[in-house]
Amino acid sequence: MSILLVFAIIFITLALVFYTVGVWGEKISGTLSFWNLTCFWIGLIFDTTGTTLMSFIDGGKLSLNFHAVIGTTAIVLMIFHAIWATLVFFKGNETKKASFHRLSLFVWLIWLIPYGTGMFLHLI
Repeated sequence: MSILLVFAIIFITLALVFYTVGVWGEKISGTLSFWNLTCFWIGLIFDTTGTTLMSFIDGGKLSLNFHAVIGTTAIVLMIFHAIWATLVFFKGNETKKASFHRLSLFVWLIWLIPYGTGMFLHLI
């Protein structure tokens, strides 16, 4: 296993941890907090870093397969989610903060697909 792959796996797993803590912390607490927002952004940074490292493993070649498409979709959704969460948080509308978890759970579930397919593809 290459050192690049080891670091990519570490970063992607850290993304999973931070994004999961942010999403489920928001769901359990019933409102969007600054802590949740911070976890979303940190998760996005780790995911982008890990994904970038993974792309170097393939020599920077662009792959067009299910994993690549759903992974790109997940990162785009994470970017949208983090920006939207930032706007909702700083506008301070308590009703929107309390219902934001629905979007968070949706994006998190979509994000789990490339995480799972990445592990599965590496095992076969």
